[in-house]
Amino acid sequence: MKILSGKELAGFVKARQEIQVQNMTKKPTLLIIRDSDNAVIEKYVNLKIRYGEDIGIKVIDYRAANATDIATKIKSANQDKSIDAIILQLPIMDKTKTDELSDLIKPEKDVDGLGKNSHYDSATATAILWLLTGYDIKLDNQKIALVGRGKLVGAPLYKMLTNSNHDVTIFHRGSNLNELNQYDIIITATGVPGLITNEMVRPGATIIDAGTASENGILKGDVDDSVRNRTDLTAITPILGGVGPLTVTCLFDHVIQSASS
Repeated sequence: MKILSGKELAGFVKARQEIQVQNMTKKPTLLIIRDSDNAVIEKYVNLKIRYGEDIGIKVIDYRAANATDIATKIKSANQDKSIDAIILQLPIMDKTKTDELSDLIKPEKDVDGLGKNSHYDSATATAILWLLTGYDIKLDNQKIALVGRGKLVGAPLYKMLTNSNHDVTIFHRGSNLNELNQYDIIITATGVPGLITNEMVRPGATIIDAGTASENGILKGDVDDSVRNRTDLTAITPILGGVGPLTVTCLFDHVIQSASS
């Protein structure tokens, strides 16, 4: 069984990015806007800050008080020529404002691909495709299940896969997850710990777990440990170091592109 380590693949891209930034006259600046400091968000923001330091990109972590403050900061950053890229770190406290605030980000600075007019594809969705390609997981003639249709992963990945004529089905709240055992590739991103259980996964399946949540202070994925203990799968992402590192790498590729345009 293959362990799909995004961390290994990210290392090759990171080395290339460091050289790119060294050769730039003006070093890029990324602004991260968030209004929460829960464990998962804190983890990913710190990853981005450290990654930026490693390759020479300045990362500003702005903690907003509320949705109004977020909107004000986005509008200001849109006009600020020293800010090359903007990320709205999800989830925000008022989830009803997610689309409205995402669409405020200037399309050429929207490196997470959240806004409807963004110049970039979703970084997480792109990272999943990089991971599958990097480990030579073929998608042609495979039945693919997407569990979750969120703005960050499910919805954009569904669009990207269907545009490439792949056989994709979305499972959402209320779907019968036991039907997942009919699928060759399962990609899940719900943030519900242990959602995908043993009986839902057929022998030989490939599983990409992009879900992350904090349970009693421990980061958990969507896939139950009973699945991870199996030896009859084709491939699976690890609990840590799967999609996450490649998502950060993809984001910084977009930051470099934005700063270079």
